[in-house]
Amino acid sequence: MSSTTGSTPPSGEPVRCAAVLTHGRAETIGPALRRVEAAAAKAGVELVFPQDEVSKHEIHETPHELADAELVVVLGGDGTMLRSLRRLLGTGIPAVGVNFGRVGFLTAISERDLDTELPRVFAGDYRVIELPTLEVDLDGERRAAVNDVVAASATVGRMVELAWSVGGESLGRQACDGIICATPPGSTAYNLSNGGPVLVWGIDAMVLTFVAPHTLHIRPLVVPRGPDLVITNRSVGLQATVLADGHPVGPLPEDASASVRLGADRSLLATLPEVTFFGRYAATFGR
Repeated sequence: MSSTTGSTPPSGEPVRCAAVLTHGRAETIGPALRRVEAAAAKAGVELVFPQDEVSKHEIHETPHELADAELVVVLGGDGTMLRSLRRLLGTGIPAVGVNFGRVGFLTAISERDLDTELPRVFAGDYRVIELPTLEVDLDGERRAAVNDVVAASATVGRMVELAWSVGGESLGRQACDGIICATPPGSTAYNLSNGGPVLVWGIDAMVLTFVAPHTLHIRPLVVPRGPDLVITNRSVGLQATVLADGHPVGPLPEDASASVRLGADRSLLATLPEVTFFGRYAATFGR
């Protein structure tokens, strides 16, 4: 995988083997799964399922590793897409989403269009967008994130004081509820809700946005690939916590530090050629 961020044009090569990952509720996705199976059978595509999907849907087939597939079809919303993209990091396998969630910003196909658009994907009519990821180091543990890394107060309603530096240069201390470090796909999530800027897909950078900062002057900061963000908890007697894509990484006690950077891996998002970032942005957030 190249280290640049961008997209590849459709290869035109038909998919021979695809895996399926689904939303947590089998009863919600079951009918859609049968539609995917029908589309795959018509296109001559072998469908494979990892062990968790075999068990969830009671599929009477031998489980396969995701590495056996050329493409993963994801049935669910943005949460399912995030879990799938994170699961596929380092494999070189892209994921294409069919939206069964509320927003579906990362998905390429609506539920109603599954029967017409998925055959196009199976025929090779899709492109792959390479998106930056994050790495966070905390107390000797390294964790990858597709969306964002957050350092926040471990006690709801109490501010923490965070010291922060970028590229080894101190940017001071800030009393706040926390700080968000987001990728371009993550910039339209928690970051956006806190007034942070949207990073267009194709930008190889991360955005740093404070949550409820107790100041009139702090603004978000966009940081390119290379420099590390180091966050240190300078609160007295108050613990912070670090999360990657909403999942706890670990506590950040007084005077402890965590570092965040753009990761070496890329998440590989497959989409239809006509589905663009700006089209999705307008459809999701209004014109």
